[in-house]
Amino acid sequence: VAGGAGAGAAAAPAAEEKTAFNVILKSGGANKLNVVKIVKDLTGLGLKEAKDLVDQAPKPVKEGVSKADADAMVAKLKEAGADVEVQ
Repeated sequence: VAGGAGAGAAAAPAAEEKTAFNVILKSGGANKLNVVKIVKDLTGLGLKEAKDLVDQAPKPVKEGVSKADADAMVAKLKEAGADVEVQ
């Protein structure tokens, strides 16, 4: 019984960690202009700041977002040609 409780306790923190995700831009890809536009829209950054973020990849685009939001951001960025991952 104690082993089962320990396993449940270990699973709870892992589940809590999975409620917040980081969207990491690994590369702007071949069409950086489209990626910069998407980053600008997703982050609310200015054009120069969004361009700098893309140029300095790998960099986090957004941190601490829900799984649904992270998946939506990844889809938009990949559609624009970016190499992106969720952590």
